[in-house]
Amino acid sequence: MQLQLISFVLILHCMEYTDCQQQPSRHRQHKQIPGVSSGCQGGCLTCSDYNGCLSCKPRLFIFLERNGMRQMGVCLPSCPSGFYGTRSPDRNTCTKCRPECDSCFNKNLCMRCRAGYYLHLGKCQESCPESLVCSDTQRECVPKCPADCDACLINDTCTRCRSGLYLLLGKCHHVCPDEFEPNDKLMECSLQVHCTVGEWGEWSPCSRSGKTCGFKWGEETRTREVVQIPSTYGKPCPPIWEKKECVLKRRRCPGEGKGRKGERRGERRNRDNRRDKDIQGEGRRERKKDRERERGEAGDREDSENRNKTEQRRRRGQNRDPVVSPEGGGPTQ
Repeated sequence: MQLQLISFVLILHCMEYTDCQQQPSRHRQHKQIPGVSSGCQGGCLTCSDYNGCLSCKPRLFIFLERNGMRQMGVCLPSCPSGFYGTRSPDRNTCTKCRPECDSCFNKNLCMRCRAGYYLHLGKCQESCPESLVCSDTQRECVPKCPADCDACLINDTCTRCRSGLYLLLGKCHHVCPDEFEPNDKLMECSLQVHCTVGEWGEWSPCSRSGKTCGFKWGEETRTREVVQIPSTYGKPCPPIWEKKECVLKRRRCPGEGKGRKGERRGERRNRDNRRDKDIQGEGRRERKKDRERERGEAGDREDSENRNKTEQRRRRGQNRDPVVSPEGGGPTQ
């Protein structure tokens, strides 16, 4: 309704402006008056040193600015906020809007209200009709917001949702639709961003332990870059590094043949030395066992001899004892 009223007033204003253009302008009919100059600056047709512009060139509006205790006339292409332009055959003037209007198209059509008033059908009112609510942000009478909205615009378009809901395209959602994800900081449904990677690079040279020779098998690797980092709920990035097994072209590194032979000879020498030491140790252990066995056998022989000697002495002692005769006589020789 407001838009229709504004359109109608614009049409009337254009018709009035067309009539003014068709009539002969009187801006050029001013006579030379003492104290009035025609060589003015800034769009003035005639002016004075004390009052500024007295008349303006065609299509410009004369506006009185307060300068201390006096008013100075200036010529403007459009009237400032709080004023509306009025065209007439004599002059184009800027007229102040109603006190409750912050800006207006004419005296009966407000475009924006001052604080404490709300625009409805071109009028600034202190309250809104029952079917509408007052919007302090827009200073207008707007439809009531849906139940999920905390703030809204005309046509039930939400600008802020209740706690725990997410805003998307003027609607409030408990759960964001597919391809969207919740933004808890802004309390909005944001479009998901999926990971994007570039093309694979070239395979690296076949190597192993940082060397491209000296082994039979090695590895080749290649990488690719991440072009777009995914959002929290977006698709993660695929692998950006991979490897495969390969055969080294040169199994023997230049200048390492003689060294390897020397290493092998050194290894054989070490093995031989260790074997010799083991053999020598084994021989020493065997000789030690033989000595212990010989000492044991010698001890056994000595013990046997000692026992034999003891037995012989005991037998000799028995042979020296006298024999008593049965008749009680003396010992027999």
